[in-house]
Amino acid sequence: MAVPQHAQNQPSLNDVKLSIPGNDVVEGDFDYSKRSQWLRAAVLGANDGLVSTASLMMGVGAVRQDIKVMVLTGFAGLVAGACSMAIGEFVSVYSQLDIEVAQMKREKNMRQERESSLQEAENNERENLPSPVQAASASALAFSVGAMVPLLTASFIREYKVRLGAVAGAVTLALLVFGGVGAVLGKAPVKRSCFRVLVGGWLAMAITFGLTKLIGSSGL
Repeated sequence: MAVPQHAQNQPSLNDVKLSIPGNDVVEGDFDYSKRSQWLRAAVLGANDGLVSTASLMMGVGAVRQDIKVMVLTGFAGLVAGACSMAIGEFVSVYSQLDIEVAQMKREKNMRQERESSLQEAENNERENLPSPVQAASASALAFSVGAMVPLLTASFIREYKVRLGAVAGAVTLALLVFGGVGAVLGKAPVKRSCFRVLVGGWLAMAITFGLTKLIGSSGL
């Protein structure tokens, strides 16, 4: 018996694919924005530790050739900067946490009639709340790691000019590494991130070195 033409064009039950709402997330897909809490603090801390400590040491090196003075200056910058970054991140993220918790409470009061959906949404929101302790720890640790680069480099080189060049070279390499690591972890463009971090670090060191040299040569 011949099958009508319109019947041949109809999809069979075996060809029908059912789509289940809510299951559209691709397996293995990861929300990289969840890393933003600690990634921002870590990248900022590492770059700040590297640039600020290196700039401080280069500034002192512009007017003093003594290696002891340069290393002690870098160590003081490391400790002070790590403490400052940790406290700053803790206070900043804690303020953000208070704002988000207050917003969640306001939304909860507005949606009391939807208890089941509200509870599920509230649990998801709490998982994404920022952690002040995590941000402070990541910032302080990253700052210390970044600051150790110029500090260790200068500690083993006695020759003044070679020491300054080695610090600048080590910081340049570290800036590229930190910029690349931050971009990879956040799935951002690597070249753009490295270039931005590198230029910023060079400018900071050059300005600090130049101004300190200028003030030192003026006899102030």
